[in-house]
Amino acid sequence: MYNLLIVEDEEQLRQMLCEQFTGEGFNTIPARDGDEAIELWSEYKPDLVVLDIMLPVRSGIEVLKKIRSEDNTPVIMLTARVDEIDKLLGLELGADDYVTKPFSPRELIARVKAVLRRSSNNSSERQIVLQNLRIDLSRYEAFIGDVLLPLTGTEFKILVMLAENSGQVFSRLQLLERIYGDIYAGYERTIDTHINNLRRKLEPLAAAFEIKTVYGVGYKLIEAGNNNG
Repeated sequence: MYNLLIVEDEEQLRQMLCEQFTGEGFNTIPARDGDEAIELWSEYKPDLVVLDIMLPVRSGIEVLKKIRSEDNTPVIMLTARVDEIDKLLGLELGADDYVTKPFSPRELIARVKAVLRRSSNNSSERQIVLQNLRIDLSRYEAFIGDVLLPLTGTEFKILVMLAENSGQVFSRLQLLERIYGDIYAGYERTIDTHINNLRRKLEPLAAAFEIKTVYGVGYKLIEAGNNNG
């Protein structure tokens, strides 16, 4: 049975979600504000967190920062605000998915199950090793030799996607879809920024690999110096 932390300050919605997920066989842990969310997350280490952005005491973004500073627990954000800044900020910090209010409980349940499936698949392959590039999936860390790469959540996911499929070309939309489980229309150009940041972080560490642009198509990970890769 999965443990699910549901962080929502609206009591009626929080109770309804707990009832719905309990009916689906989940063990639910309710939280009313950001501080309580962090306390319960630390105590129970749930399998997934459903996290509202607009919370009293401490915002959902602050809670997400705290979780990501210590662990890679899957997080699905809930928000009534659909502006670009909130969405991009949440994804940059490593949120696994986004659901915009109002939503149907069935939609959220389906998203939770999908994220848990992806998380389970990742945990079955604890590390990816390509020469001196090592990616630890369980700890959400990547290394060049013994040097830890200072990656954001989104950068880490992109690197994992490319490293798992070395030599394969992915378009911007494919990267967004494979990483987040949905196509975020209008956000595909943000991949360019993440790719440039990844390149900058890999380059000074004498990486054995580089991210190559396939013009008009997308990106792929190849061995550095292999112009035919």
